Amino acid sequence: MKLSILLVVLLLAFSCKESNMNQTIAFRLKPGEDLKNGIERVVLENKIQAGWIITAVGSLTDYHIRFANQAAGTKNSGHFEIVSLTGTLGMAGNHIHIAVSDSTGKTIGGHLLEDNKVYTTAEIVIGISGIYKFSRENDGSTPWKELQINKQ
Repeated sequence: MKLSILLVVLLLAFSCKESNMNQTIAFRLKPGEDLKNGIERVVLENKIQAGWIITAVGSLTDYHIRFANQAAGTKNSGHFEIVSLTGTLGMAGNHIHIAVSDSTGKTIGGHLLEDNKVYTTAEIVIGISGIYKFSRENDGSTPWKELQINKQ
């Protein structure tokens, strides 16, 4: 009996510890808001050190995406569904990719830049780690500042 009570206490303690390690933030961007700037604002307001986009849905009237291995972004206007939004987030910088589809279902994706204007909504859920801190540094593996993962 005492062993059973001890096991229950340990399981509860572990569960509470785990639930305090990660948090979730859900928010909505409204028509006309910039998708990238809106996400960055939430990261800064909540002082997110290590986060990731769990899920997102919505629509855009304008997109600005940098495709793979291209120096500049590509822009287009119309009506587009956000079919995927993923990335790592933190006060030290964000790395976000997006895929959008047009009215025919043609889908394109790449690196999210500024000037992605929300059409009707952008509903975003972010997960936040309580044990990691992300930074972006030149580590010699590429010419760019890349994600560095550290424990807090």
